[in-house]
Parts: sequence; C-alpha cells; structure tokens
Amino acid sequence: MAHIGGGRVRRLDSRVAALIRIDSVWMAVEPLDMRAGTESALARVVKVFGAAHPHTAYLFANARANRMKVLVHDGVGVWLAARRLHRGKFIWPHHVEGTLSLSRVQHDALVLGLPWQMMGEAGVIRVL
Repeated sequence: MAHIGGGRVRRLDSRVAALIRIDSVWMAVEPLDMRAGTESALARVVKVFGAAHPHTAYLFANARANRMKVLVHDGVGVWLAARRLHRGKFIWPHHVEGTLSLSRVQHDALVLGLPWQMMGEAGVIRVL
C-alpha cells in the first residue's frame, strides 16, 4: 500500500493496483460539468448508459474538451478520476449521438491527447 509519513512515499503494491480491472471503456458524447462528484457522475452513467457495469470505465469531458472525468465500477464500488490538459484538447467526438466504445489502445491514446480514432483497426493501412 502507499504510505505517506515522515516525508517518505512508498510505492503502491502491484497486487493492490491490479484490483482495479477494466474490461471495457465507454465514452459519453455529451459534456459533463466537471464540478460533478462521484454521485453526480454515477447518476449520469446510469442515465446515459442504462447502468454502471462492473469492470467498466465511463469517460466524460467538459464542453471545451480540456478536462476529462473517468468513472470506474470495480465490482464493489466506484472510482472517479479527473485529468486536465494544460495545453490543447482531448479529441472528443461532436456530431455523434449516444455513446462510443473504445479499445484499450484507443483509451490510452485519448488520455494522452492523441488522435485515438486512428488507433487499432481504424488506423490500419492496407494494400489495394
């Protein structure tokens, strides 16, 4: 476990970090007010996705797409994390209705602010 005390910080035990398993990632297209806490974000997940499923991450961005919140249901409870870009924006879909499912590679690219739509099968170049 992480321990902060006496000016020291210890590494997080990898067994604890492995407890938060994410099998699928879903992206909400409509912006979320970044003042939303865990309960408000969970209510939005239920409204948009129908339910919060175990081992699933739900992504939301603000209207300017420079902040993102991720709600993860770990099978026992929920975790809410926030990410902010100091420069630039997350590449967020605008003219799409509902929700989108992302692969792990697309999720990793999105969080870094990279063009996630070009990752995985969408970015494959084939000889014609």
